[in-house]
Order: sequence, then structure tokens, then C-alpha cells
Amino acid sequence: MIEAFGRTDVGRRRKINEDALLVSPETSLYAVCDGMGGHNAGEVASGLAIETLGEFIATSAVERDVTWPWGLDANLSFDANRLKTAIRLANTRVYQAAEKREELTGMGTTVVAALVAGDALTIGSAGDSRCYLVRDGALTQLTRDDSWVSAALGEGILNSDDVEHHPLRNVITKAVGARESIDLDLIEHRLAPGDVLMLCSDGLHGMLNDHELARLLLPAAGPLDETVGRLIDAANEAGGRDNVTVVL
Repeated sequence: MIEAFGRTDVGRRRKINEDALLVSPETSLYAVCDGMGGHNAGEVASGLAIETLGEFIATSAVERDVTWPWGLDANLSFDANRLKTAIRLANTRVYQAAEKREELTGMGTTVVAALVAGDALTIGSAGDSRCYLVRDGALTQLTRDDSWVSAALGEGILNSDDVEHHPLRNVITKAVGARESIDLDLIEHRLAPGDVLMLCSDGLHGMLNDHELARLLLPAAGPLDETVGRLIDAANEAGGRDNVTVVL
């Protein structure tokens, strides 16, 4: 049995919440999107992406004749194909909306989504919203940030001490809706009894390092809503520079 809870908070410095989330036990889909763009465009992008993800995953679960615009990848499981297609559809929808309305030009959104079937977990991501796994008292980041600083770390241009204050730390290299097509990361993973997954926007992991996240997550015996509340409160107490969204 899967228990899930999610919450989003505007934070302490933003007037608008451009994050969006999905918690759907009916379809076993869970997602976090962090929108970006001028005016209210980020809010539009994240909302469109969440809506599109939910619609396709629900439709593809019951309709045999559902359209697969990009075909099926034989190297991926059926659920991985479903999630990949859902994110690509979201990308198309956000991109086309931005093309049609001048006030939405340049909008986009990160995405991290988890689709569960039994003990099989499929994660799709683009941007710097993250998925973490808590197992046997250890916290592990499953996704990889699509960001300038992450790439620079990987190439040895930066070291980890430089990241927190680097002026380009918020520059992401992939986003839903930023281009006509999207290259997303897919991960397939096996779940074990007692595992806890956390999806979150950078409003959380940008304010709290992995050590601080582990301290708040590892006493996981309590109700999920209380744990989510502790995480969001801690991010706000650390400065709350951005919208904060957490799904456990």
C-alpha cells in the first residue's frame, strides 16, 4: 500500500506561487513542477504541465487505442513509455501556449514525476526539481539536476563549496516548454517495503542541504503530512527565498 501527501507554499519572498503538484493515488502518479517566466507565466506553465501529465497517465491506463505521438520505445517498460510520452506532451502544450500568447513568451517549468506500479518505480525529470529516496536510514538523490552548476561540477570546473553562492546556481539547462522538443531523464527503480520517496522543488533543496534534509526525513515513523510540514517550515525558516513544494 502506498501512502502519499503533498503541499506547496509560496515561501517568504515571492508574491506568487509558480509551483504545482500532483498527488494521484488513483493513477499512482506523483509530480512536482516549478514554473518560470515573466509576469504570471511560470504559474501557467507548471499548471499546464501538471494537467497534461495527469490526463495522459489516466487515459493510457484504460484506453487501448490511445495515440502515441512519438511511438513506443522498445528499450523502455510500458510505464516508462507512458511517463516519457506524458512529459513530452506537456512540453508541446506549454511550448505551443507560449507561442500563441505574447505575454507567455519564454515560459517553462521543471518537472519531476514518479509513476508506481507494484514495486516498480519510474521517474521522469527535467530541470532541478528532485526525487530523493530514503531507505534503511540513508538519503539518496535519485535524479540529476539539469543545471549549469551541476554540469560544471561534473566537469570539474567548480567544486561543491562554490555551488551555494555561485551567481549561476539557478540557471537550468532543461525545462518543459522551453524548446519545441525535450530531452528528459528517465530512471527505472525497484522499491522495497518501507521506502520513502520525496519529490521537491528547489525551494526546498536550495535552502536545506542533504544533511539537513536527512535530519528532517529520517524519523519517518510520523505521519507524512507532519513531515512535509516540518520540511516546508525549515525551508522558510532558512530564508524561504522561493516557492517550496514537497510530495512524500
